[in-house]
Amino acid sequence: MTIKEIILRRLIKSLAEEKKLNKIIDNEDMKKSLPLDGVALGEKENIDGIKVRNLRLCYGKTEVLKGINMDIPAGKITAIIGPSGCGKTTLLRCINRLSEFSNNCKISGDITLDGQNIFEVDQMLLRRSVGMVFQRPNPFPKSIKENILYGIKATKLKVNVEEVIETSLKKAALWDELKNRLNDNAFALSIGQQQRLCFARSLAVHPSVILLDEPASALDPISTAKLEESIMEMRGEYTQVIVTHNMQEARRISDKVAFMYMGELIEFGETEKIFEEPEKQRTKDYIVGRFG
Repeated sequence: MTIKEIILRRLIKSLAEEKKLNKIIDNEDMKKSLPLDGVALGEKENIDGIKVRNLRLCYGKTEVLKGINMDIPAGKITAIIGPSGCGKTTLLRCINRLSEFSNNCKISGDITLDGQNIFEVDQMLLRRSVGMVFQRPNPFPKSIKENILYGIKATKLKVNVEEVIETSLKKAALWDELKNRLNDNAFALSIGQQQRLCFARSLAVHPSVILLDEPASALDPISTAKLEESIMEMRGEYTQVIVTHNMQEARRISDKVAFMYMGELIEFGETEKIFEEPEKQRTKDYIVGRFG
């Protein structure tokens, strides 16, 4: 595949994602449900973190999540590890209800944020409070500045534009690199910069929770280090949940680790304890590389 074909495919994908997001935003019921004061779910102090209770998800007759129970602490970094196909990303997508876009998806159980059941909250408000960074960068075919401001303009938030742009890019360790390039197209950036731009875009609307689905899987070591540094610097300010196949990354940056296998939560605890003294033999076998 030529470079031109790769760029074209990425452009088509970004336009499709933007169209899908616009469809969500343009839903009149969602617009009417936005609070007058602009305060979304999760903008209060997130004392309770995220509580998952007996969460089950099926695609047709296939059960992908099998009664997940866990308390994700507020302000901490929680890593979810496990072999491919164990349900890590599915769990992540349940927390911001993206899983509901899939056909034949059936969900039962509860997930609460700030004491509210997310399945009873307007999806638009939820996604203002629960940002997500995907495995591969998905910037919109717009300028760097317009990418940062996209969610703000879509929800008509009243903010200091210059301050939001600078603050978001600084938190994503991009300000020094891009402060003089704000009008450049996002596609002109390197893959690592694009991923950090997507991170900055998710921060711009002031979420309380950030979900990261293998955000460094396509990045070089230098970009990975910068992204991890940003994640760790925001410990205490945001509740962060990261899916990763990289055991070293999970150990470096997380406070707690959840190990999943075949749709079940096998073990959940403090990072050092999980890596040094796991209670379950299956957890130990995965960490030392006996399977996965």
